[in-house]
Amino acid sequence: MTSPASASRASASPASPRTPAETRPALILGARSDMGRAVAHLLAAEGRPILLAGRDVAALERDAADIAARHRVEARALAWDAADLAGHAAWLDALPETPGVVLSAVGLLGDQEATQEDPARIAEIVTANFTGPAVALEAAAVRLAALPGPTAVIGIASVAGDRGRARNYWYGAAKGGFATMLSGLRQRFAGTDLLVMTVKPGFVATAMTEGMDLPAPLTLTAEAQAELIVRALRKRRAKVMHWKWALLMSVIRNLPEAIFLRTRF
Repeated sequence: MTSPASASRASASPASPRTPAETRPALILGARSDMGRAVAHLLAAEGRPILLAGRDVAALERDAADIAARHRVEARALAWDAADLAGHAAWLDALPETPGVVLSAVGLLGDQEATQEDPARIAEIVTANFTGPAVALEAAAVRLAALPGPTAVIGIASVAGDRGRARNYWYGAAKGGFATMLSGLRQRFAGTDLLVMTVKPGFVATAMTEGMDLPAPLTLTAEAQAELIVRALRKRRAKVMHWKWALLMSVIRNLPEAIFLRTRF
């Protein structure tokens, strides 16, 4: 089990009274991702303490210091590895306080051609995009559901999981499995104060997609995607997908297989 690393702190000063659940920290898993970092800033701006978790603790400490300075909340960096499946539950139990929100922003696109005939790369893609986040959020859900007041676990899946494409089917399969797991988790905790949210971004301009030729009309910034997530959290919505992608994916999902096989999008 990994242990927390300290980072800069500042006293929180919320603008308005909040429920006990809303005063608990927001834990961002895979916090070096652009979307995860953007969500952290938005939640910190609302007065939430922030826990940034990932493998690159030195970089996370810099991010935590920036969040603390900008938003005057406590922000800490924590060492965490999505691949440590057996350690996730104990890692959560070792936190000084159970979070009120846990977001998994873990993701690894990988190289499809290099991956498809390499079992080690396949395992890495599946662990990063499915089993690691899924095991972590299941453990988090059990703990957050036991807290008083509204809590949330949030998983960033992908529209790539809605239908397999030759150019990224291992990534898509892993993200699709993650979305299915979140759907089952949501039903499991239906009727409780725990929100289980599934986020399905389309193209987002991040470090993961750097160098890719993304269509501008369908591409969001990490900050714009983060705003969709935080807005949905405030409204307690279970599913998040930009309206443009909702329309596009409704067409793609329903294309007859014979037509779909001839497409190259």
